[in-house]
Amino acid sequence: MATEVTFEVLGSGGPEIDGRASTSYLVWIDDKARILIDTGSGSMLRFEESGAKLKDLELIALTHLHIDHVVDLPSYIKAGYFTRRSAPLPIIGPVANQYFPSTNEYLNIMFGKKGAYRYMSDVLTPQSDSFQIVPESINAPSIVRKKYKDFTLSIINVNHGIIPALAFRIDVGEKSILISGDTSNSNKQLEKLAIDVDLFVAHHAIPEVHGTYANNLHMTPSIIAEIAQKSHVKRIVLTHRMRRTIGEEKESLSIIKKQFKGPVIFADDGLRIKL
Repeated sequence: MATEVTFEVLGSGGPEIDGRASTSYLVWIDDKARILIDTGSGSMLRFEESGAKLKDLELIALTHLHIDHVVDLPSYIKAGYFTRRSAPLPIIGPVANQYFPSTNEYLNIMFGKKGAYRYMSDVLTPQSDSFQIVPESINAPSIVRKKYKDFTLSIINVNHGIIPALAFRIDVGEKSILISGDTSNSNKQLEKLAIDVDLFVAHHAIPEVHGTYANNLHMTPSIIAEIAQKSHVKRIVLTHRMRRTIGEEKESLSIIKKQFKGPVIFADDGLRIKL
């Protein structure tokens, strides 16, 4: 049984050039980096700075395929060639629609025999010169649970406008983390994973505004607070911070505290929270 779980923010930003790495998180279990969630720009540098090792990863999980959530992924796979990793690496993410490829198709667009990085096409096979990547596209209109050696992952579809998107709950023994990904929660899916979670990692990309296009994509502070209060969340981490929310922390916190009385943490790159 795991004795220690630590959540680390590798990238606390979004798609802007703002001095932050884009969205990416690590879950450490007994001092080993086991789960990498999203691989936004700058995240691999933060991964190196954290002391994490690619050979220790059990899973890469992608909430969706926006550039600021996946663009560093080829860099991780290339870097793996120069490590001692030999075990296959599962990479899970959403299914396709008319606007986005599936996770399987996305990885084939990069590494397949006609892909952008076709010189590394062996990574999609057991005969890889480094290690095999194993993509899996997941459609989860209701909760899908997958068990790994050190943790259980629960997955559900969430609403991010026209973009296929997933939220993840990670349970390690009695400790739990919810990664919202980018979502407006208009389909009320996120709260199905949130019950009694120790740490709610919520994307705080918009302020308390109404009637804008961004409201179809992201949660306002009051929506984050409503989920946390209703689901008896213990702590909130606000990340995926953008210029429209940076500088508005006092107002956002005031709105959240009207409903949720627990700790609220504004994330920066390198933030670590021990559960």
